[in-house]
Amino acid sequence: MTTFASQNPTAGHGAALLRIALGTMWITHALLKIFVFTLPGTAQFFESVGLPGFMAYAVVAAELAGGAALLLGFYGRQASLLLAPVLAVVVWVHWPNGWVFTSPKGGWEYPLFLLVASLAQWLLGDGAWAARRSQWLVLR
Repeated sequence: MTTFASQNPTAGHGAALLRIALGTMWITHALLKIFVFTLPGTAQFFESVGLPGFMAYAVVAAELAGGAALLLGFYGRQASLLLAPVLAVVVWVHWPNGWVFTSPKGGWEYPLFLLVASLAQWLLGDGAWAARRSQWLVLR
């Protein structure tokens, strides 16, 4: 059976670039919550949109761990899938604000794009330069 990667020898590099970009994005978003908004401030924001404040700490930990896994290619495919619900909630939170993320309180198009990119990463695979791969949670 011929696969996409065997038909396109650079597909693995494209998947790796996507994985590295997503990992960097997740880490920077976690650091933003820690150093700019602060963890208590992030918890307060969560409460203001109807989410439990304590979840802010779990989300930041997931963003850091998942981002590092993606960046290093350590089960990056699974990290993308497991982080997707975080982005789905972000889309839900920003939905009332409208389309453009630069609108007051941010819009939903950027989180939706990241959600789709994360699902694409899961479907494409880890790509080149991955430290550890797995077939767990992979479509066959």
